[in-house]
Amino acid sequence: MEISEVLSQDNIQLDLQGAGKDDVIRSLATLLYQNGSISDLEGYIKDVWKREKEISTAVGNGIAIPHAKSKYVKKTAIAFGRSLSGIQYGEEKCQLFFLIAAGENASNEHLKALSKLSGFLMDDIFRAHLILAQSNAEVLDLVNEKEVDEKTDSSDVIAKPNDSQNFIVGVTACTAGIAHTYMSAKALEDAGEKLGIKVKIETEGSSGTENELTSDEIKQASGVVIAADRTIDMSRFSGKRVLQTSTKAGINDAENLIRTANSAPIYQGNDGDNAIIEQQTSAKSIGFGIYKHLMNGVSFMLPFVVAGGILIAISFMFGTGSADPKSADYNALAAFLNMVGSKAAFGLMVPIFAGYVAYSIADRPGLAPGAISGMVAYLGGSGFLGGVVAGFLAGYIILGLKKVFSKLPQSLQGLNPVLLYPVFGTLFTTLIIQYSINGPVSGFNKVLTAWLSHMGGTNAVLVGFILGGLLVSDMGGPLNKITYAFGIQMLTTGVNAPMAAIMCGGDDPANCTRTCNHNF
Repeated sequence: MEISEVLSQDNIQLDLQGAGKDDVIRSLATLLYQNGSISDLEGYIKDVWKREKEISTAVGNGIAIPHAKSKYVKKTAIAFGRSLSGIQYGEEKCQLFFLIAAGENASNEHLKALSKLSGFLMDDIFRAHLILAQSNAEVLDLVNEKEVDEKTDSSDVIAKPNDSQNFIVGVTACTAGIAHTYMSAKALEDAGEKLGIKVKIETEGSSGTENELTSDEIKQASGVVIAADRTIDMSRFSGKRVLQTSTKAGINDAENLIRTANSAPIYQGNDGDNAIIEQQTSAKSIGFGIYKHLMNGVSFMLPFVVAGGILIAISFMFGTGSADPKSADYNALAAFLNMVGSKAAFGLMVPIFAGYVAYSIADRPGLAPGAISGMVAYLGGSGFLGGVVAGFLAGYIILGLKKVFSKLPQSLQGLNPVLLYPVFGTLFTTLIIQYSINGPVSGFNKVLTAWLSHMGGTNAVLVGFILGGLLVSDMGGPLNKITYAFGIQMLTTGVNAPMAAIMCGGDDPANCTRTCNHNF
């Protein structure tokens, strides 16, 4: 989609008047309302102010880009206003104003068009032409020419760095994922070009992750710039020099950030993070892809395991039978803690794991089908093993649906993330889990659980030695992960002894903290 499709002459005002931010937003929103882009003027303005209160949309260089994703937007649109004398917009005086209206279910194509405009505004010449434009038609011509130039501009291609060159990588992410994310990325890349430094920036916007950094690029980078207004995954940058700042700083101070990234403090992730990065640099196979998706699920599942396990342990402080109403040791608080740990925390463990495996494969659309299918697997007796199948199945089904639904008319694309992906993804995945997976896996779990539950004496000790030995045999490698997954599987079926043996084995070569680092 082109910007000209969402910016019309009727939504351009070259003599914008007003005393402040409220006047700017109301004037431009009124244009959109009068021309049929929004259904409720006051409701949309309220949503814009809600976004504005998170962080000012004045981005420097005399530009402000108020924006909001709102249920009151009938069709994605942009309104442009210009004030040659400038209008005070919060703490800054601005001349160029772009009000972006995106629906709650705006398609990726719409969001990419809006983000493209944000990048254009980082061009000094383009901004100067907007200031000098004599008519609404001339503004549209400038936008069209800029789009053509961007398509043919080879300067956007980042050459592969060699060992003798500085190479900076980074990530930009703002709260709404529409404007600041892409303006900051563009500013950093332009600053690198000006300084003669190779730069590649990954954007995490409303349309998903774009220009994604590879493990090789992260390894080769001499520095990392994180310009983000929200939390992002930092584990892959463990051991690198990382400069963390805001998207606004990325826009207004890009050159300084690029210059100083090489001398930034080293980000101290844990040993597990370093191990993952080292393996990423040398593994690009299908096997490593599976490993990466599994580890993404495990990283999100871990807090549930820890919280549940510790609460159960606390309940045992009141007595081993304190959670049983029939026991003489029964204690109401202990019973509650045991319930929270064993049913609430451990009950969510498998769905969360499956959801984030699917998320790793198919991005946001995979999360709901993965989590719901994981719950079906858990309730159906498949436990952790069923959750593994559910996560991968949901992720790859969503990838297939993306290809199928990409052929739908553009007018229906907005239904994909909120209706088609979750409904059909969940339907197909849960049917397969329920009627093809739960039966055989549940049967296997029952046999294994019965065998382990009745094991005692020398046999139990022998199994404990084997599990502890496998855990530490390759210090974070495949056998370590398989052993830990087995322990989790047994926890979900109510058999705790294998995990106890695994944790005891982990204490041998180092300590509990280091063991957790190797596991995750």
